Amino acid sequence: MLLPFQYAIYTDIYRFAEYYRNGLSLSQNSGTRRRTMANGKIRSLVFSGLFLTSVLAFADTPQKPYYDILDYGAIADGKTLNTQAIQSAIDDAAQAGGGVVLIPAGSFLSGSIFMKSHITLHLQSGAALLGSKDIVDYAATIPQIRSYTDNYVKQSLIYGENLEDVAITGRGTIDGQGAAFRWKEYKNRPYIIRFISCRQVLIEDIFLKNSPMWMQHYLACEEVTVRGIRVVNHSTYNNDGIDIDSCRNVRIDDCSFDSDDDALCLKSTTSRPCEDIAIANCVLSSHCNAFKMGTESNGGFTDIVVSNLSIHPPRDANQDYGYARGISGISLEIVDGGCLDRVSITNITMQGVSVPLFLRLGNRARPYQADMPKPAIGAFRNVSISHVIASGVSNIGCSITGQPEQFMENIALQDISLEFEGGGTRENAGKTVAMKPQAYPEATMFGALPAYGFYCRYVKGLSFNNIQLRWKENDFRSSVICENINNLEINGFSADGLPAAAPIILLRNVRNAFLRGCRSWKDIGAFLSLAQDTCEVTLMDSDLHRAAKIAEFQSPEIEKTFYQLNNRIKKE
Repeated sequence: MLLPFQYAIYTDIYRFAEYYRNGLSLSQNSGTRRRTMANGKIRSLVFSGLFLTSVLAFADTPQKPYYDILDYGAIADGKTLNTQAIQSAIDDAAQAGGGVVLIPAGSFLSGSIFMKSHITLHLQSGAALLGSKDIVDYAATIPQIRSYTDNYVKQSLIYGENLEDVAITGRGTIDGQGAAFRWKEYKNRPYIIRFISCRQVLIEDIFLKNSPMWMQHYLACEEVTVRGIRVVNHSTYNNDGIDIDSCRNVRIDDCSFDSDDDALCLKSTTSRPCEDIAIANCVLSSHCNAFKMGTESNGGFTDIVVSNLSIHPPRDANQDYGYARGISGISLEIVDGGCLDRVSITNITMQGVSVPLFLRLGNRARPYQADMPKPAIGAFRNVSISHVIASGVSNIGCSITGQPEQFMENIALQDISLEFEGGGTRENAGKTVAMKPQAYPEATMFGALPAYGFYCRYVKGLSFNNIQLRWKENDFRSSVICENINNLEINGFSADGLPAAAPIILLRNVRNAFLRGCRSWKDIGAFLSLAQDTCEVTLMDSDLHRAAKIAEFQSPEIEKTFYQLNNRIKKE
């Protein structure tokens, strides 16, 4: 709490600041005199040690009425259970109409605490809220809204439901001490933060680490802002960094997530979609998926904007799930019904992940409640991914895969540069990729793909614009394979290849394809291979002088529908 002399200093500053501001509307002479007086007063305070001391104390102290947990008997020894003291402070603040519950410097052990409307839980610098290592200190809570997460967890360290205007802020730390729950079953491992059906939620500046389960779960909430937080979650399995589930109007800005499981994950474990989500300026590391929409997708995902992400492997090389380097950079998945629609992802850098991009429409068809019928196959459409640079990624390849009974629609990739490890064999190049419609969606689910860059099938409206694909080690696979695609467009495409390798681009059952501005940096065999029922393919304005052959045709009928114009070809 601020001391009386500190309050006096701030009152004086505000008085002079107001005096200065009001003077601007007076006559020039009068205003000049007033500004001179105010400036002189403020300068004298700024340069005094007393003022600087006051600023430091004031900087990390909330300005609303606040309730210090020390006044409620909390003990900062890291051993005494302070659940009741913290809860009493929250309850008193709520009864007074709202306020700030202050956790000062020190280590405070706690079990489940329940937030109330109009409450801010503020952790000052040097404060550590420690989750109890004993499951009996966590209250079981069954939320009113039903979701698939009912199968996972029933306890939380910080819990709120049907609230408004709630916040967790400050420069302190929340440590779940999750190692104490390692390898225990789902329902014996609490979340750290869980808000359900809440409005106006703010999570700002705090450091979160070591959850027994997911770090934080926001279910069916609206107007959520997560800003400037840091998450490190490597104490056990299921260590997600953040899960936004069936929420609306969410902003996540200027955060870092380093986790064993998915780092930043959107889910829809109810019939409600995740919608109106904006994510920007974050650093992501994961042994699984850095950014993911899925796996649960019952309600779907609409109007999602993601920009300015830096993705790299976790610095902790030991993992419970996934790969040491991480499974994927970006995974977009619809497998339990729902609709993924209007998604824009741009300005992404990746280094060292296994698979840069994974887009999957499957048909696992898992209902979010046991007594519900299976959902119908979902929809996946209107996705734009642009300005992606990735290096040091594995030789698995990227996949964009729909289903025969439900094509993806309108998928656009633009300004993408990917460098793969390479090393793909001729055997890899001839591989048949299983459908696996009901399988768990994961970027590694097909193993090494027959294309080192992109393997795509069952899409209506697929475009590649300004795409560069390279490998570090010779690779005998095609760079791109498209199967069962309607309306394919490839512009400004460059890729590595070999004379004895598979054609750079392989099209099977592709209808209405337009390729322009393509080239290979190295000598290659055939640039194109057109197979099965492929038809109406146009190739123009491309530099193919390094190709021994422009195209291979499985049948004369296919060749009759192939058109080329203004291409630079190899001289005989």
